[in-house]
Amino acid sequence: MDENANKLRARKVAAARLSIFSNAALTALKLVVGLMIGSLGVLSEAVHSATDLMASFIAFLSVRVADAPADEEHPYGHGKIESLSGLAESLLILAAALYIVYESVHKLLERTGPERVDLGIAVMAISVMVNALVSKHLFLVADETESMALKADAQHLRSDVYTSLGVLGGLLLVRATGLSILDPIAAIAVALMILYAASGLIRGSVEPLMDTQLPPDEVARVRAVLENDPSVLGYHKLRTRKSGSARHVDAHVLLDDDLTLLAAHDVTEELEDRIRATLPNSEITLHTEPYRAEQRHQFERHGGPDPDAEK
Repeated sequence: MDENANKLRARKVAAARLSIFSNAALTALKLVVGLMIGSLGVLSEAVHSATDLMASFIAFLSVRVADAPADEEHPYGHGKIESLSGLAESLLILAAALYIVYESVHKLLERTGPERVDLGIAVMAISVMVNALVSKHLFLVADETESMALKADAQHLRSDVYTSLGVLGGLLLVRATGLSILDPIAAIAVALMILYAASGLIRGSVEPLMDTQLPPDEVARVRAVLENDPSVLGYHKLRTRKSGSARHVDAHVLLDDDLTLLAAHDVTEELEDRIRATLPNSEITLHTEPYRAEQRHQFERHGGPDPDAEK
């Protein structure tokens, strides 16, 4: 692993560690205050932060493993652990949201509300500020390192900002109106926002596990390299996927039949280098084929166009 890769890995680990510390502190603070004042909204946020804490541990472990070099048992590397991490974090959030809904309905039926809402308001304000700052930092590092695990963690914290604002608004309304029913209603609103955020995270985590192709703009960059090189007479079987932060690209490239093996190898190496330059952190595998011989093969075996008809 080169020096730049080591720096990026250290950045990811440090960001994941920061997320653990902030979530641990906020979880403890919300839990203590929520129990003290009897606010389901604050307690629901404590549950949310607790799942974020668990998710942060998962992210921390995954980013330490994801960048490990390929080995005999994992020849394509360990990048997909980041997608597994994101999926696990999403399922934790779903479970937390369902628990919040259950407790909120129970609270509505009992018609009980929080006391000493001023303390709850202060805690929610602190939560908003801390999570806004930490999530912004995680997003920056996730974009820089292309870490799915950190991106999922950042999304969790951003959803925590919105849900904390929802609870904060509910407590402010309870204080202004005296209607304690607004606290569990705010908690249900929190749960709905969590469910929406989790659905997007699940989709984003599953796509790399299903070997979904790279985004269209990235595929277009690969095609541009192949189509703009006069040595390339054609190409097919272009496939792309992503594993963690690493991109994988492979294709069959058709070159002049009369090129020597050495010349064909040099052209292929140059194409791979140019694709890597336009698509960072990529593993490129190009299979070289003789153009006329491949056309003849397609005609005889698969009913393609007759290459002799082109003459």
